[in-house]
Amino acid sequence: MNKKVIIVGGVAGGASAAARLRRLDEEAEIILLERGEHISFANCGLPYYIGGTIQDRSKLLVQTPEMMERRFRIDVRVQNEAIQVNTKDKTVTIRQNGDTYEENYDALILSPGAKPIRPSIEGIDHSRILSLRNISDTDHIKSMVDMNAVREVTVIGGGFIGVEMAEVLAERGLKVTLVESAPHILAPFDDDVVPIVEKELQDHGVRLILGDPVMKFNDVSGNGPEVILQSGHSHHADLVIMAIGVTPDTAFLKDSGIELGPKGHIIVNEYLQTNCEDVYAVGDAIEIPNFVTGQKTAVPLAGPANKQGRIAADHIAGLPSKYEGAQGTSILKVFRLTAASTGSNERTLRRRGIPYRTALVHPGSHAGYYPGAEPMTLKLIYDKQGRVLGAQALGGAGVDKRMDVLATVIRLKGTVQDLTELELAYAPPYSSAKDPVNMAGFVAQNDLNGMSPTITLEDIKERNKENTILLDVRTRQEFEQGHIPDAVNIPLDELRDRLDQLDSSKKLLVYCQVGLRGYTAVRILRQKGFNAVNLTGGYKYYKSASFTPDQDGIIIY
Repeated sequence: MNKKVIIVGGVAGGASAAARLRRLDEEAEIILLERGEHISFANCGLPYYIGGTIQDRSKLLVQTPEMMERRFRIDVRVQNEAIQVNTKDKTVTIRQNGDTYEENYDALILSPGAKPIRPSIEGIDHSRILSLRNISDTDHIKSMVDMNAVREVTVIGGGFIGVEMAEVLAERGLKVTLVESAPHILAPFDDDVVPIVEKELQDHGVRLILGDPVMKFNDVSGNGPEVILQSGHSHHADLVIMAIGVTPDTAFLKDSGIELGPKGHIIVNEYLQTNCEDVYAVGDAIEIPNFVTGQKTAVPLAGPANKQGRIAADHIAGLPSKYEGAQGTSILKVFRLTAASTGSNERTLRRRGIPYRTALVHPGSHAGYYPGAEPMTLKLIYDKQGRVLGAQALGGAGVDKRMDVLATVIRLKGTVQDLTELELAYAPPYSSAKDPVNMAGFVAQNDLNGMSPTITLEDIKERNKENTILLDVRTRQEFEQGHIPDAVNIPLDELRDRLDQLDSSKKLLVYCQVGLRGYTAVRILRQKGFNAVNLTGGYKYYKSASFTPDQDGIIIY
């Protein structure tokens, strides 16, 4: 008897599951239900179509119903919405053009995705307050921009979509304000590195308003809304784009018996099975384990959704695949800057009570003597046993390559020792003999084995000034151009001859420009009997982390 499989929802999870299942079972009856017009489109490409980088709209359509039906013999039903699931009788109630009908199933894969959060804010139903989630949203926003109906745009939310929209609209010559209720944008990045991204946005004309949530929108007759902030400040916008996150689109499962989490996510096991027999779930709507911490989380990214769709199809077809969890590897372009992260950040680890250490380096993208090397900042997070827990990188060329290496090491449960031993491709146009990944590993290794213990900016801020000395080992000229308050300057090359000027009863908090001279100084001092530690990332780290956006911004017209 041929198996009948119904898949609710397309895009990354559902469409991947459908194609994989057909490859595994030529005889199965597969029905793919999609309530919208498109079963598989490039969500991540939507901002770039609005911005004009992607000019051909059809390029956004990964698969069409006709292609799926022709190649995979899948019964694709667009504008067919699943409105109820009866897990006892194994049926799905479907709405089409106002009418309803039922389909039975042998196996059911739920991929309903998530929908934009629309908070209960006064005035949010204004016609010029939009969200970006699908092709229809994209067409609407793009048409307004193309018709020159928009001059001033406010983006609410500093997540990936919000930042990408701010970038592409600023590049189109619009006056853009980005409002984020938290103290910083881009939650996957830590507070000490994300200011690099914030500065890049401001340098390109995006006005940033941080830590000041929207309270309401006032309707201005015949015009866009007025945005009212908690602080009492307000500004006009021809268009407001809401990008404050997504919530699982699972209301239709309310009486199905399928277990949902506290925020409405579908609970699944390692095989993507729900608590109901023969019902699987994948994509943005499910709750999954964090690969690093093991804690339950939601990761609304295309990569994990694709893998989950494949694994659910495997299990239905009898293959022993299982899902180990997600580590949230992600990357985005912000004007000239690339920002990438993987694994857990400090905020998550603190919340979970997991001890950790950090190392921060500022290498070049390739050998410094070869023209065109671009600087990057690479932050490594690891535990006392050396296991790599997370990483963040910001810069130009080569950031994606290093983040992919670090994501692989985390997936293989690697350590900082592994980072020091990785043999990575090297030629002057591409890297250095000591790759940035190796360098981060060396710093972490020296920290753990006591060769050069590291401290962070938080340690500097919380230091006991009576029992410590803040020692700047850069040149006098560098020191005079800027230094951390209360620091004493003894250049590295003079250090051995001026040890008598240092109080050996006090702890020496050493820093240089990026950390390398500080490491050498610490090695000298510790062998001379001083208790010395090195500020990871050096003065460059201090300066970049201290950036505060100018809320007046720099406007590009």
